[in-house]
Amino acid sequence: MLSLDEGKKAVSFARGVIENHVKNNPTPSADLKEIFNEKQGAFVTIHTYPNHDLRGCIGIPLPVMPLKDAIIEGAKSATRDPRFPPLAENELDNIIIEVTILTKPELIEVDQPQDYLSNIEIGRDGLIVEQGFFKGLLLPQVPVEQEWNKEDFLSHTCIKAGLMPDAWFDKSTKISKFSGQVFTELKPRGEIKEKKLDGSDD
Repeated sequence: MLSLDEGKKAVSFARGVIENHVKNNPTPSADLKEIFNEKQGAFVTIHTYPNHDLRGCIGIPLPVMPLKDAIIEGAKSATRDPRFPPLAENELDNIIIEVTILTKPELIEVDQPQDYLSNIEIGRDGLIVEQGFFKGLLLPQVPVEQEWNKEDFLSHTCIKAGLMPDAWFDKSTKISKFSGQVFTELKPRGEIKEKKLDGSDD
């Protein structure tokens, strides 16, 4: 778990990486605490401001590299998310940056697919769906923002993996869950807060 101060540093660092990358400048150095050297997954999300439309979201789901490197990789990649045109320099004043720090994914083991519903909590869990070469991930904040129920969340994660919405009923489908801490700018280069997924502002 990161403190709010560490979360603010994570978002500010991601912002610096994004701005320098778009301007073709070197990755900035940062005075980051020891926790940023620990291996942890992280995603960097770019939203437009003030409309809050998704503009890019890419990250490292597994704890395979130091958190600092995962943020660098996610931040650079989010500027060229293949779902959108590459981020342009003239957009930098009109985006907000969000960083999600991930726990290690845990495989959900069930006897029947319907049992997934009792093993998932909206506002706490993110999901990874895998079937053969197909794999998709949705962060914990997505079903909250989209007002999905558990079945919607499972179905949309399957779609993200390139599968049919009901692929979670297939016993060859593996589903893992993880949790995340979300830190976000409230406006471009502005105040940074931890986003509470239960909808509270505490």
